[in-house]
Amino acid sequence: MPAKPPAVPSVWARPRKEREQPALSRERIVAEAVRLLDVEGIDALSMRSLGTRLGAGATSLYRHVASKDELIELAVDEVFGELEVPEAAGPGGWRPALTACGQSLRSMVLRHPWFASVVGQVGLAYLGPNMMRMSDRVLGILGAAGLGVAEADRAVKALVAYVLGMATSEAAWLNLLAQSGQDEGELLRSLMPAAEQAVQDYPHLRAFYSAAPAKDSAQDPAEGRDEDFDYGLQCLLDGFQTRLG
Repeated sequence: MPAKPPAVPSVWARPRKEREQPALSRERIVAEAVRLLDVEGIDALSMRSLGTRLGAGATSLYRHVASKDELIELAVDEVFGELEVPEAAGPGGWRPALTACGQSLRSMVLRHPWFASVVGQVGLAYLGPNMMRMSDRVLGILGAAGLGVAEADRAVKALVAYVLGMATSEAAWLNLLAQSGQDEGELLRSLMPAAEQAVQDYPHLRAFYSAAPAKDSAQDPAEGRDEDFDYGLQCLLDGFQTRLG
């Protein structure tokens, strides 16, 4: 009689086999999957391609990971383990703690551009231990600051949504930059004439682009991206501060 599927379609809800081949553990499979995703992207990931990289057949991988969906779920939790989330810091320490958490999440997404495209498909419940550790700590930070559990949960969702949105756009820009083979400043300057021409019928955009060349020539574009991200993050935290007030 076939085994009954888990109530929650998640790798974390399925009992793990006690015996594994020492040369091909789940941990090794996941680590190699992350390396493949970082270099070649989500479209290149398959059990066959991963098996080739590991010197094993796809059948051997299925002894440890039941499907590609499970593999993605495991890879997502693996990179969540890179996040640096401070412990709950009391009523006065929530803002620097959440700032550090947001910056760490942004850095992680930029290291793993595939992450943002798959984080929404990792099952009905986020049961991975690294993700749960992050969520628990952030809820603890907000709880210590004075938010109730339900509102703290909404605040965590807002924080993650902001960071993923900004970092996904930034990762796409950096991918375009890598494909162009140009320096970031050079590429921005090469695009400026076309942009200035395109905004002639839009007065507010025209005023913005008129001021942009002086700003761009004086600032490292990477520093500008850092400032843009921090501006939005601090605005979000200002909203949390108002709710706490």
